[in-house]
Amino acid sequence: MRAAPAIPDAIRADVETLWRYHDMRHQLRPCDVGIGLGSDDRGVAVIAARLFHEGLYPRIVFTGANAPTTVELFPRGEAVHYREYAVEQGVPAESILVEPLARNTSENLEYSRQLLAEREIPVRSALIMSRPFQQRRAYATCKLVWPEVEVVCASNPLEIDDYVRGMGDPRQVVDMLVGDTQRIEVYAERGFAIPQEMPDEVRVAFGRLVEAGYTSRLI
Repeated sequence: MRAAPAIPDAIRADVETLWRYHDMRHQLRPCDVGIGLGSDDRGVAVIAARLFHEGLYPRIVFTGANAPTTVELFPRGEAVHYREYAVEQGVPAESILVEPLARNTSENLEYSRQLLAEREIPVRSALIMSRPFQQRRAYATCKLVWPEVEVVCASNPLEIDDYVRGMGDPRQVVDMLVGDTQRIEVYAERGFAIPQEMPDEVRVAFGRLVEAGYTSRLI
């Protein structure tokens, strides 16, 4: 039997440090809308459907076109596939809006905001769902492009090992985790997001992973 894909022991502590950093640990509470950010992670649709059924929001916006990493997985577009999954899970179709054009996190949020405004849906609070390692970047981006909204972040609640098994490729997961860590500071410097504190232990872990060759998602 083939061994399940796993994080190498030599880098596990550093990977776990970055994984914890990106988890905003927000207390879930009812919001005006749930927004599922498109990606290669079907878990976004999973948590969006679950939290809808738990009564945390009355409607969902799924947002996302395609990226090179998702066009085969979601050929009709990320947001469209997320919607289809949510409907299969019993979310009423009329409770879902689809934003099919966004190609990055800033567009995800800007286009969702525009869509809700066009539908004359008032939004004071939003529960934003993303890949686990995208929470902090989603928060920082939303606070810049939609500053008046109260933001709660969430992801499908998986430990790093469970996430890796689901994705099937430890190197890809670590590369993405390292890339998102770099983007916290780079995007703030470029005016794409608000600044976020980065503890020294996160900087050290990030540097070691870069030195170990996990660089394919760096800018």
